[in-house]
Amino acid sequence: MYIQFENVSKKFSNEEVLKNIDFEIDKGKTYGFVGRNGSGKTVIFKLLSGLILPTTGNIYINKVNLTKTKQFPQNMGILIETPGFIPHYSGLKNLKILNSLSSFKVSTKKIKESMSIVGLNPESKKHTRTYSLGMKQKLGIAQAIMNDPELLILDEPMNGLDEDSVLKMREFFNSLKQKQVTILLASHNKDDIVSLCDKIFYIKSGNISESCI
Repeated sequence: MYIQFENVSKKFSNEEVLKNIDFEIDKGKTYGFVGRNGSGKTVIFKLLSGLILPTTGNIYINKVNLTKTKQFPQNMGILIETPGFIPHYSGLKNLKILNSLSSFKVSTKKIKESMSIVGLNPESKKHTRTYSLGMKQKLGIAQAIMNDPELLILDEPMNGLDEDSVLKMREFFNSLKQKQVTILLASHNKDDIVSLCDKIFYIKSGNISESCI
C-alpha cells in the first residue's frame, strides 16, 4: 500500500464535503476519481497535496501519517483547477521560476523536454497572457511532470486540449506506469478514465466507492 485515507472527513463551515472516507492506493497504478462538480474530488486532491488538512481522520503515504507530521511529500506533481502563471513571462520563464522554488530542481534542458512532451515550443517568447486555454493547460501539465514526480495528481488535465493533444497525453501518462509513477486522475471524460485507469473511485454526497476497470 502506497497511500491510505483512514476515516477522513472534511468540513467547510457547516458543510461536510467528505464523510469518513476510506480508500487505498497502490504504487505505480493509475486511479480515476469520478463525480459531479462539488462532489469532493478536488478536496481529496488538496488534502493529499497538503493544501488543506482533514477535519478528522488520517492520511498516510508510505506508512507515514501526514496528518500528524504535516510533512507532505515534495516529489509530487500537481495540477489542480485552472493553472495560474505570471502573465508577462514566457512559458519557459514561468517554469524556471517554479523550478527554482522546488525541492527537486531539474536542469533547463529537462524543463524544455517537459514542454516539448506536451506540445509547447520551449523557445517561444510568447507571454502566457496570450495563451489559449489549451496552451495554459499544457503548461500546467509540463509544470506537473518536469521534476519527475513519483506521484502525479491531475484534476481535469485534458481540459481545453484538442483531440490530437488528448491522444498524445494519454499515451504519455500510460508510459509513466513503466516508471512506477502513481497517477490520481479526475476527469469528466469517460474515455480518459477507461483508457488510463486501473481502478475507479466514485465520489457522491461525500462518500466513496470503488470499481475495477
